[in-house]
Amino acid sequence: MNSTNLDPTKDTLVPLLRRMLLIRRVEERLSADFHAGKLPGGVHLYIGQEAVAAGVCAHLRDSDTITSTHRGHGHFLAKGGSPRAMMAEIWGKQEGICRGMGGSMHVADVSKGILGANGIVAAGLAIATGSAFAAKLDKGDRVAVCFFGDGASNQGTFMECLNVSTLWQLPTIFVCENNNFSEFSPTATVTAGAIIDRARAFKIPCTAVDGNDVLAVWRAAGAAVEHARKGGGPSFIEAHTYRLHGHLEAEKSFLKSPYREDREIEEWRQRDPLRRFKDYLTGERICDGGEIDALEAEIAEIVEDAARFAEAGEPADPNLVFDIMFHEQRA
Repeated sequence: MNSTNLDPTKDTLVPLLRRMLLIRRVEERLSADFHAGKLPGGVHLYIGQEAVAAGVCAHLRDSDTITSTHRGHGHFLAKGGSPRAMMAEIWGKQEGICRGMGGSMHVADVSKGILGANGIVAAGLAIATGSAFAAKLDKGDRVAVCFFGDGASNQGTFMECLNVSTLWQLPTIFVCENNNFSEFSPTATVTAGAIIDRARAFKIPCTAVDGNDVLAVWRAAGAAVEHARKGGGPSFIEAHTYRLHGHLEAEKSFLKSPYREDREIEEWRQRDPLRRFKDYLTGERICDGGEIDALEAEIAEIVEDAARFAEAGEPADPNLVFDIMFHEQRA
C-alpha cells in the first residue's frame, strides 16, 4: 500500500496529541469515578492504547464508519463523539448518547459514523463488513473500519468477514489491537501463530505496526484508507499495544491472584504512547512545554464539564424499553 501523503505536518500532529490526551484524561476520570463508587456499572478502559484509535480515526470522515469493542471509549472519542454524551451514557443518564440505555459497552453515534461499541467479542466484524458492502453499493469512496482485539481473531466471524471482504473487494479495514491479553489470559496461551498470517492467507495488504507509536499507526492507516477509497478492497493492520489498566476496573474485587506481573506493566508504561508522542513533539520542536500545558488545561476543562454534565443528568427511563427494544410492546 503506497500513499502520496504520509508525511504529517503540525496541522496533523497537534490534533493527534489533542485526541490522545482527551481519551487518556476521560478514561482516568472514569477510573477515579468508578473506584469512588459513582458509576452505575463496570468500565473497560483504553488507557495505553490511545495511539491506535487516534492514528486510525485521523484519516476518517463522519461518513466513514467504525465498529468497536467492549473497550470502546477511545474509538468513540477518536471518531469525534461527544465527551458529554458519552459520559452521560456511562452514568446511565437520559442525556447519554443512547439515552442511558446502552451504558459503557454500547456507546454509538451514527451521525459520526460510530456504529457502536459491542459487548459481544468479534460482533463488530460483521457489522463493519456489512457497512463496507453498503458503501460499495453506494458507489462512493466511504470506508468501514473494524477495531477488534486479539481474542476476537479466534472467532469464526473473523475469517468469514475477511473472506467476504476479499471476494467482493469491500472497503473494509481490519484493525486488530493486539494488547497481549484475551481478558485474563496471555494471548500466547490461547492464540496459535501470528494473527497477521491469518489475513495474509487472503492475499490482501497486511501491515504490523508498533501500536504505541501514533505516527506508525497514522501512516499505516493512511495507506489502508487510501487503498480502500480507490477501490482496492480490504486491508489488515495489526497494532501491537498494551492496556495499562486491567481487563476491567472491578477485577481486583474478584480475582484471587494477579495474571500479570507489576514488572511487565512497568516495562510497558515506559513505552506509554502519550509520553512518547509528547517527547517526539518537543524533541522535534513542533510543540513546546507551554503549548502542551495549555492543551492539557483545555482538555481538563472538557473532561470536568463532561463529568458535571453526566452527574447532573436525569436517570434513564426504564420505560424506554417498550419503545426502543420491542416493537409495539406497549400494546
